Amino acid sequence: MAEKEYRFKYGKKEIPFRLDPRLVMGELTIREHPPLPDPVAEIQRAIRNPIQSRPFREIVKPGQTVCFLVNDPTRVANSHVFMPLLLNELNSAGIPDRDMFILCAVGAHRMLPPEEMAQLVGDEVAKRVKMYNSDARNPAEFTYAGRTSRGTEVYFHQRAMEADHIVCTGSIVYHFFAGFGGGRKAMFPGVARYESICRNHALMLEPGAVIGKLKGNPAYEDQVEATEMKRPSFLLNVVLNEKKEFLKVYAGDYVEAHLEACKFVESVYGTPIDGPADLVIATCGGYPKDINVYQLQKTMDNAWLAVRQGGVVIILGECVEGVGDDLYLEWMKKYKTPERIEAEIRANFVVGGHKAYAVTRLMKKAQFILLSGLDPELSRTLLFTPAGDMEEALRMAFARVGPRPRILLMPQGSLTVPVPKA
Repeated sequence: MAEKEYRFKYGKKEIPFRLDPRLVMGELTIREHPPLPDPVAEIQRAIRNPIQSRPFREIVKPGQTVCFLVNDPTRVANSHVFMPLLLNELNSAGIPDRDMFILCAVGAHRMLPPEEMAQLVGDEVAKRVKMYNSDARNPAEFTYAGRTSRGTEVYFHQRAMEADHIVCTGSIVYHFFAGFGGGRKAMFPGVARYESICRNHALMLEPGAVIGKLKGNPAYEDQVEATEMKRPSFLLNVVLNEKKEFLKVYAGDYVEAHLEACKFVESVYGTPIDGPADLVIATCGGYPKDINVYQLQKTMDNAWLAVRQGGVVIILGECVEGVGDDLYLEWMKKYKTPERIEAEIRANFVVGGHKAYAVTRLMKKAQFILLSGLDPELSRTLLFTPAGDMEEALRMAFARVGPRPRILLMPQGSLTVPVPKA
């Protein structure tokens, strides 16, 4: 049978390659779901008919203050669409703009300049309410909230602690060790102190801290227990597609509405497979999903779920901005092997170092061949097998798994999460 051409996104272009289609056991894509025809109307419906909560406008009383927690740019939520609606809804209930403010839930990420905050929420909202960063590394900004049963000392941003009401906003996707994003993550780690974040993220080393799992997930349960110390009054979470269009809107109780949303995320982004493949070929989906190695990990995690022990994964990711985290690279240069990295992260958990662990733990199961713009020596430092082009990548893969491997293709590798068929 003639070979078939496939084309995978890489940076801002596509890379073609050819395979015998008889070897391809599947091509994993998200389930087709129509975008909402009228997101504004759906957002209003959701906040007026919330899940296990009173309507949004009935929760806040005149004279009370409201803190909105808003995603940073690494987690697109289309905040500029729903934030004006949330402010307007409370205005109609007698709550003036001066009693509301936005706290950017950046966690341990970089601070946002005012113009970037304005881009996130829209110019209208930026002019109406004050906006603040949560600087996890500045202890003076945080207030002690308590200690979880797993030993996490919880400090939340003082502005959130002092507000009468907290509203969590954001989008929901799978998360590689906390199960799913969204929900409580706006609060913790979103506006938590660095030391609190590190202690919680160290739970990724424990059994149960895996993608797509909430019940029995130690990281998730610790986050919820911490968030209960300053319980949010309301939640608005959205589910978007690859084009950043709205698929669903969920509002209400910050735990229960989030659980409902996660079921929907599973139905759209969870992709059933008939057992593991010998070879998985995955692309992050092009720019900006493959902007650096740090972002590559999402695709690696998903491909890891689909490959057999001892198999091969070919990852296409241009990585135009290099590694993406200085501490991650520093750890790779210093500790060099998955075993030493794991030993160090267990002894000394730090954000950045945890990425070195998150990536290299996957390499114990399969060989990861990387087609990227990185210097080949840098790729080897990161424990990838570098390939100059797809032909070389496929030659190396076939040399390892044999001439007739079972192949799975992942053209939306950062989004699709393989799950075994029931």
